[in-house]
Amino acid sequence: MKKLVNILSVLAFFLLAACSSQEENAADKEKEPKELVISTWGFAEDFFREEIYKPFEEKHNVKIVLDIGNNADRLNKVRQGTADVDVMFLSDYYAQQGIDEDLFEKIDRSKLTNVDKVYDVAKAPLGEEYGPAYTIAQFGIAYNPDEVKQPINSWKDLWNEDLKDSITIPGITSTSGPMFLNAASKVSGSEEFNEDNAFSQMKKIMPNVVKEYNQTSEFVNMFAQGEIVAGPIMEMYFADIQEAVPNAKFVSPEEGGYAVMNTVNVVKGTDQKEVAEEFINYMLSTEVQEKSAKGKIDSPVNTEVKLTDEEAKGLTYGDVVVKSLIPLDMEFVNKNSKAWIDRWNRELAQ
Repeated sequence: MKKLVNILSVLAFFLLAACSSQEENAADKEKEPKELVISTWGFAEDFFREEIYKPFEEKHNVKIVLDIGNNADRLNKVRQGTADVDVMFLSDYYAQQGIDEDLFEKIDRSKLTNVDKVYDVAKAPLGEEYGPAYTIAQFGIAYNPDEVKQPINSWKDLWNEDLKDSITIPGITSTSGPMFLNAASKVSGSEEFNEDNAFSQMKKIMPNVVKEYNQTSEFVNMFAQGEIVAGPIMEMYFADIQEAVPNAKFVSPEEGGYAVMNTVNVVKGTDQKEVAEEFINYMLSTEVQEKSAKGKIDSPVNTEVKLTDEEAKGLTYGDVVVKSLIPLDMEFVNKNSKAWIDRWNRELAQ
């Protein structure tokens, strides 16, 4: 009998130990960080990992994994279901395509407590149900004042005969291509976008165009080598131009520059929607926006960010500047882009 009691005691001990071990393993698994997969461009990766992602990981017990590439490639991976992504950074042009194809979750705006701090244009650039813009840039004009006969202050100045064979323009398939087409419509005298007037005006500028560019590096190389003296470009890349040509100038055209907004959305089907929305709200916070601005990484949309003149140099910053920018209706752009591309190739391709 005593022997039986001892055996039962031993069995009880092992059962308790096993249960305790299972509970500890379960507790450990609860403590293990969950993965949050973020689809982004990959520039300034070291900065983002250390200054932006790391504090969020520690606070929310997540491990951020990056899926890196350009807008088109990353969006295609989500379309095809070959990327397990939770949060997606895209330019507004490509984000609208994702919305049209029902690739994003609808945002719970009550979770975005920081959205009240951002410029109105950035709060819901593609509609209240989808993500905000976390940064804003300007599409304007860069030129070399030492190589032009008169200063460039306006979109229409790019049509001057003095600039024959000396400028570049963005291709229609690039993010900024539709913006320049819109600018051509304005130069034609149309208050509202007029496709026929825009293409007619584009034909007039082609003698000035050395080559269309689709990547910013092409613009920078042509400018540095003196192949071009001017062209429309996003302000965020002007530092590269000025590094090659120190006297270069960036101009906000008198008719208005165009708003270039990078958005952040939650990908449909994620099991991390709550923490994904926390991350989006975090990206809008004054702390993150200030770090990115002072690091010369992104122009802030948070109106509480205060920068000195030196800190703001090269950034699209300030209420006056941001309110002067022209936002395009990306839903309209995407509905018409195929027709514009076909017409561009027929009538303008060099």
